[in-house]
Amino acid sequence: MLTTSMVCNQGFLPENDPCSHFASGSPYEVLDQLGHDLPSLLEDKKARDYLRAQTIPFWQGNSNTRLPELRLYYLRLGFIASGYINQVGEPACHLLSKNIAEPLCHICGLLQRPPMLSYDGYALYNWRRFDLGQPIALGNIDTLQNFVHLYDEHWFILVHVVIEALAATQIKGVLAIAEQPTNVVLVNQQLQVINSALDEQIAVLKRIPEKMSSALYFKTFRPYIQGFDHVTFEGLNHAPLTQRGETGAQSSIIPSLITLLKIPHQPSELINHLHDMRRYMPAEHRTFIDKIESVADIKPYTEPD
Repeated sequence: MLTTSMVCNQGFLPENDPCSHFASGSPYEVLDQLGHDLPSLLEDKKARDYLRAQTIPFWQGNSNTRLPELRLYYLRLGFIASGYINQVGEPACHLLSKNIAEPLCHICGLLQRPPMLSYDGYALYNWRRFDLGQPIALGNIDTLQNFVHLYDEHWFILVHVVIEALAATQIKGVLAIAEQPTNVVLVNQQLQVINSALDEQIAVLKRIPEKMSSALYFKTFRPYIQGFDHVTFEGLNHAPLTQRGETGAQSSIIPSLITLLKIPHQPSELINHLHDMRRYMPAEHRTFIDKIESVADIKPYTEPD
């Protein structure tokens, strides 16, 4: 049976707003400072030298220890690693220094995910509200971490955060349908709710050009989220890794809806790529999607529009 514990009232966003900084005196404070400095550091040719010289503490505890701080630790370190490897304007880099590689692999092992920044760190955990009493909406949120100083990157991330926030009603609809998949009235009511939210999400997505230049996107910050190409993690005994970069295809919204509706897809390079994106989702989101697989086919209980 699907339960609300698998997801939260904010959809696939954290149940409580993300942790924005480590407490004063925390051993992880260095990551806040490095995160703050990162956009400026990446403008300098010696950024890799500087980052390689930093002492980054390992996360102390397990995957259930102070989850909001753990996510912030992963976010900061993921940005640092991607900035190090994919620094714009510098030669390609295929060796992630030991001081970054070892703690990154450790934290990602705890999170049961590949060791690199993905959509969860770039968007799901990367926001804060100005006014806690107001909704998660454009104008009331900002990012915690960026690669560049341009607001274009903030806007790009925040649009995705709002889309995820709007998914809360969709996920609640999925849960309701999963409880009563043969209830014609309920199924059709919830499908209408899911569809209305989808219309809102599309409207928000169309706002990206308002404050983001596509030319700047491809030139300035898209390179940082393009992935790792045969990267060796110094200090770790494994072959060079090639890993997918951050992408909205790692969001769990559409895969959840497709799985519920049991929409068939013929095997193809694209479908294989989208299925591989699930490896980069948070473990609890993968579990949620897997559980939806067991829900009965609702098509016989839907009514024509």
